[in-house]
Amino acid sequence: MQQYDVLIVGGGHSGAQAAIALRQAKFEGSIAIISDELEYPYERPPLSKDYFAGDKVFERILLRPPAFWSERSIDVNLGRRAEAVDPAAHIVTISDGEALEYQNLIWATGGSPRRLLCEGAQLPGVHVVRNKSDVDGMISELDDVATVAIIGGGYIGLEAAAVLRKMGKQVVILETMDRVLARVAGEELSRFFEAEHRAHGVDVRLGVTVASLSGDHHVDGVLLDDGEHIAAQMVIVGIGIIPAVAPLLNAGAAGGAGVDVDEFCRTSLADVYAIGDCAAHANSFADGAVMRVESVQNANDMANAVAKSIVSELTPYHSVPWFWSNQYDLRLQTVGLSVGYDSYVVRGDPKDRSFSIIYKKNGGIIALDCVNMTKDYVQGKALVSGRMRFTPEQLADTSVTLKELVAGPSSV
Repeated sequence: MQQYDVLIVGGGHSGAQAAIALRQAKFEGSIAIISDELEYPYERPPLSKDYFAGDKVFERILLRPPAFWSERSIDVNLGRRAEAVDPAAHIVTISDGEALEYQNLIWATGGSPRRLLCEGAQLPGVHVVRNKSDVDGMISELDDVATVAIIGGGYIGLEAAAVLRKMGKQVVILETMDRVLARVAGEELSRFFEAEHRAHGVDVRLGVTVASLSGDHHVDGVLLDDGEHIAAQMVIVGIGIIPAVAPLLNAGAAGGAGVDVDEFCRTSLADVYAIGDCAAHANSFADGAVMRVESVQNANDMANAVAKSIVSELTPYHSVPWFWSNQYDLRLQTVGLSVGYDSYVVRGDPKDRSFSIIYKKNGGIIALDCVNMTKDYVQGKALVSGRMRFTPEQLADTSVTLKELVAGPSSV
């Protein structure tokens, strides 16, 4: 039986970074990555943006060249899936039946796209966006597509819509809630992006429910519950992910919508860590609320913390969350978590397409959404990490930089 000092399940951002960080920390033990994909680890965010648009070839989004892994004695097992975990014996069983023994296990599987359950959901032409093969499948069909229906008004749906409009496709966004980005941003930002997409010709439908997808041998439209039929030759579903944690939960790990981890990213199973999208943790930037944070930042920083814990001493995960999204010529950069905000301040004018929204809770700053305002984004991290307090007038005054605010004596 093959034995590894560190066995990493998952070849995405978090799994790859864990292996990289271990070697950077001079870890000399054996390391293996088990990935159910056929490609070496690559960046995920460009899938719905640069890669989909054809602006970047796949080689440019690889996290490291293929030779990197063998040069650092990291065994990368592609096209293999972990099916079961025996925590007492410290063994992971792979889809081909092989059993691998571990000293430390890092679970970094992310999740699988949530799919529609309605009639027609399995028709050809219905796509999700999670990995390279998903996007390759979409690209291969585009020549025969005039109209695309996107179900879900989150980042994935909006980014895909922007790319498709640049390609000249007709796009309809179908969102069940009363605004886009409802789960991650305030109403001001939602309305701004709705207006931007409509200005670019996207048909944004809010508060609608999909009843079924139509088509005989290929999808040809979406039927709403009010009886309206929207013709479309491609449907993209972007309604979140389901954490890929079943083997851990079946092995007795605590969790539900993800696997629970402590401040050191340890699961309730001995010598088993979980990181990235699948790990539910008490986030200090959300007042300790237990949540999964789906971002590259979270994946990388959790991986770095675990690597330090394995190599030297237990290291808690404590990092300010950040995110970004590119749509048309707009760059949205977010720092912090706006969940539970009770007031906000708009800094700059949305009509100029360059502004920031600063979210507050109980008087302290908890997050910023910055649109084409990179300086605010960079300088705003200090406001969030210190949960600093300023008046709305101070925050709205663009003649004073956020850095100057932090350095000044005028906090309240």
